[in-house]
Amino acid sequence: MSDSKPVLTTRYRQPLGDKLWRRFVIGVPYFWLLLFFLAPFAIVFKISFATPIVAQPPFTQLFDFGTDTTHWLLATWDNYRFLTEDNLYWVSYFKSIKIAAISTFICLLVGYPMAYGIARAAPTTRNILLMLVILPFWTSFLLRVYAWMGLLGKNGIVNSLLINIGLIDSPLQMLYTDMAVYLGIVYTYIPFMILPLYATLEKMDTSLHDAAADLGAKPWQTFIDVTLPLSMPGIIAGSLLVFIPAIGEYVIPALLGGLDSLMIGRTLYDEFFVNRDWPLASAVATILLIIVVIPIMLFQRSQQEPE
Repeated sequence: MSDSKPVLTTRYRQPLGDKLWRRFVIGVPYFWLLLFFLAPFAIVFKISFATPIVAQPPFTQLFDFGTDTTHWLLATWDNYRFLTEDNLYWVSYFKSIKIAAISTFICLLVGYPMAYGIARAAPTTRNILLMLVILPFWTSFLLRVYAWMGLLGKNGIVNSLLINIGLIDSPLQMLYTDMAVYLGIVYTYIPFMILPLYATLEKMDTSLHDAAADLGAKPWQTFIDVTLPLSMPGIIAGSLLVFIPAIGEYVIPALLGGLDSLMIGRTLYDEFFVNRDWPLASAVATILLIIVVIPIMLFQRSQQEPE
């Protein structure tokens, strides 16, 4: 028999300072979301169950702890019921989803080749191209939209150029159309598509392309079977970054789309500041938030599913 001594194991205890610092670092983003997202949304959600009145603020209180203790909750579903009865809001929702989806698809078609070209460029050229992509952010968003008004107007640069070269005889109606809205959204949000795609494509192992070529795959087959599946995280991230802000866009439809633009951002603005119906506007905003959160939840669920 051989004498065996028991092996003593010691559990590492993390210092208290490290624990507090870790909790602080983790807690800061949660506090930020609680303060600037959940709290404002809770206020808007509460107002959506109120009744509009001519007062300041222009809605009734949700709770009334007065003499009648049996009816202290003054919530109503009339605002949400009105959304189902008036076609204006559903038309606005569906048009916003359509414009945001088409704009996202156009951004993907235009941004993917640009991101791929930047990722495969030389390091010096790559930095210059990335700077050109980010350069529009140095200018005010509102000024860039106003610039498109000058370009697309009847007396704008585009019409003047087409008339001077003899392609058209009279100015085209390009401003205050859906085409102008698509153009403005694609121009504004295409950097949000290019940058996530570039981050994914730049990390891709190019030896996989060589291996596919050695196995007899043509370039288009290599793209479909290798490049496209590996770049899918960048495609999803870029599409969400474009679709989510585009669906609630207000400035671009208001300036480039004119009065006939029925995107939900314009409808929401009119309910808040023109009609002064804050409860109904809050209900519209709540439904819009639900529509925006759904693709995020689906994306997170797809990421958590096992391969």
